[in-house]
Amino acid sequence: MVTTLATQITAHPGGWNDGGDPPAFWPVFPITFGLFWLAVLGTAFYLIRRRMTAGAGGTGGAGGTGGATAATAAADPMVKAQSILAERFARGEIDEDEYLMRMSALRNGG
Repeated sequence: MVTTLATQITAHPGGWNDGGDPPAFWPVFPITFGLFWLAVLGTAFYLIRRRMTAGAGGTGGAGGTGGATAATAAADPMVKAQSILAERFARGEIDEDEYLMRMSALRNGG
């Protein structure tokens, strides 16, 4: 029995598909695998870069306009005053009536 198994193993041509050619679509798998990892690395780079620029640009709110808002506020004192007023209202330092009164005073008397 051992000799029969040994002769069958040595008589087998070897390889997959009984010695035939590999399938024609074999390059699809390594290319897809490479593209997947490129997408993962690209996404990680994008998220890290976005987080770094949001931290350096100011508030970094939704939509990625935090840096532009901070630059506009630094250039225009009216925008800066309105943003400070909005921050005080968000923190609860002033109530809604006082916020609306001061905001209208800024807009009218500006």
